[in-house]
Amino acid sequence: MTPVRSAASVREATFELARSRGLTTWFGNPGSTEIPLLAGLPGDLRYVLALHESAAAGMATGYALAAGRPAMVSLHTTAGLGNAVSALASARAIRAPLVVLVGQQDRRHLLAEPFLTGRLAGLAGSYPLDVLQPPRAPDVPGCIAQAWHAAQAGRGPVIVIVPMGDWDEAAEDLPVPAPARSRSASGADPGDVAAIGVLLDAATSPVLVTGAGADSAAAWSALTGLADRLDCPVFSEPFSARAGYPQDHPRFAGFLPAGRAALRRALAPYDTVVVIGGALLRQYHYEPGSLVGPATRTAVISEDPAEVGRSPVDFGLVAPLPAAVMALTRAVAPGAARRDGRPPPTGQADALRSELAGRAGRAAGLTAETLFAEIAGRVTADTIVVEETPSSQDEAHLMIPARRPLGLLRAPMGGLGFGLPAAIGVRMALPRRPVLGLIGDGSSLYCIQALWTAAHYGVGVVFFVLSNGRYQVMHDLIGERGPAPWPPLSGVSVDGLAAALGVASLRVTTREQLTEVAADVLPGLRHRDRPLVVTVALDAS
Repeated sequence: MTPVRSAASVREATFELARSRGLTTWFGNPGSTEIPLLAGLPGDLRYVLALHESAAAGMATGYALAAGRPAMVSLHTTAGLGNAVSALASARAIRAPLVVLVGQQDRRHLLAEPFLTGRLAGLAGSYPLDVLQPPRAPDVPGCIAQAWHAAQAGRGPVIVIVPMGDWDEAAEDLPVPAPARSRSASGADPGDVAAIGVLLDAATSPVLVTGAGADSAAAWSALTGLADRLDCPVFSEPFSARAGYPQDHPRFAGFLPAGRAALRRALAPYDTVVVIGGALLRQYHYEPGSLVGPATRTAVISEDPAEVGRSPVDFGLVAPLPAAVMALTRAVAPGAARRDGRPPPTGQADALRSELAGRAGRAAGLTAETLFAEIAGRVTADTIVVEETPSSQDEAHLMIPARRPLGLLRAPMGGLGFGLPAAIGVRMALPRRPVLGLIGDGSSLYCIQALWTAAHYGVGVVFFVLSNGRYQVMHDLIGERGPAPWPPLSGVSVDGLAAALGVASLRVTTREQLTEVAADVLPGLRHRDRPLVVTVALDAS
C-alpha cells in the first residue's frame, strides 16, 4: 500500500496523490459542487477550462492517448456527467485512460435530495470501467488511487463520485489502499498462442486484420514481423479509431468495409483471418449472413476481454499484444501465404491512393480529395491527424496514411464532437509533435467551444474544416426515401464562430487558394503556438 505524507484534509491528501501519479493537468468545466476542491488550486496543478463538459472529456481523451497515462477530468454532478457521457463512451472505445472526478452534494443531507443531488452511479451506463463511491470522506484519496490503476490497466474511464463536503474533512494518516506502482504481465507463453498457430499452419491464404488496440510502436514492430513471416497482407478493421499497422507499408491492404456482403467479398481470397487488437468485425447497418465465408477459419487476439467475448471466432485469446504476436511469429512456419502457389498481394492500398490522387487531379473544383492531396504531400511522418469527416473519412485515411503510432485518431463511436477537443488535448500533451484536425462543418458545431480553450492556452493545432453546408452523411443515407425534414446548414459561418472564440481563421474557396494556404501553413505545423481554422468551401456538386 502507498504511504501518504500526513495531510490536514482530504483535499490536501488528494493533491499529494495526484502529484505522485502524474495527474497534474486537470480538464473541466466547473460547478458549485467542485468549488471546495478547486478554489485556490495549487500552482503546480494545472486546471484547463473547457466551455462544455464534452469538450473537457474530449481534451482529456486526446491528452491521455498522447501522454500514455491517465488524465484527470472534473465534472459537475448530473449536468456535467450527463453532458460528458458521449465523450466518455468515446474514451472507452479508443482506449483512453481517464480518472473522472464527479461532484456530488454534501453527503450530510444526501438522503433529503437537496438541489444538485445527482443520481450518478448509473448515469454513464456501462461505458466507465468502474464507478467508485467513497464510503467515507477519508477514503476519497484511496478511491482516486484505485481509479488511476484501473484506468491505466483497462485503458478507459473510471468515475469517482465525491460529495462536496468531503474535501474539507480530516485526512487519515494511513496508507492509501493502492500500490505506488503496478504493472500487468507483458509476456505470453508459447502455449497461449498454440491454437492460433495451428490455424495459421493449416492456412494457404491467411490475412491479418488490426484494430485500435494495436496502436503502439511495440505492436507495430511485432505485427510487421508476423506479416513478413506469413507473407500476407494486413487490413484495418472497419471503423478503426486508431491505426494498428503502418499504413504506408507495402503489405497494408486498406480498410475493410462495414457491410457483411462487402466484407465477405473483401475476405473471400483468404482462408484464415486473424484479428489483432479488435473484435471480429465491427458492422454498421444490419445485413443478413455471416461475416466471413463458411470455410474461413477465424481468431482474435486482444487485451480487452469484452472484444474477445463478443467475437464469433474459432479461437480467442486475451493477452498483451506485442508479446502474443511475437510468440505467434515464432510458432508458425514461414510463408503460409505462398502454399497455394500464388504470391500474396502487396501495394493494394497504394493502388487505391493513386486512384484517389488521380481523381483529385482531375477535379475542376474543391473536393475533399483535393484537400487531402495537398495535405498528404506536405505533412511529416510524425504528424497526428485527428479526423472527424464522416462523409469523406475513407478518402482521408487512404490519402493521408498513418506512418507512426498515434498517427491517426478518429471518432470511435459515431457521436460527433470528438475531433476538435481531442486534437487540442493531443497537442497539449505532445507540444512538439505536429497535430492536424480534419473536421466536417457539421461535426465542428458539436464542440465548437473547444476552440476557445485552444486560443486561451496557446495550443498550436491547425483545423481544416470541410464545409459542404449540410450533414452530408445523413443526406446520402436518406437517398431516395424522401426529402430530409431538416434544413441545410446555410448561414452557419465556422470561420466566423472561430474568430468570435479568439481563433484566427481563413476561408478557402478556390484550388489556388488551397495550394497557397497549405504551402504556407503546413511546413510550420510543428512549431505553431496558436490555433488556426481553415474553412474549405467544397464544390457543391
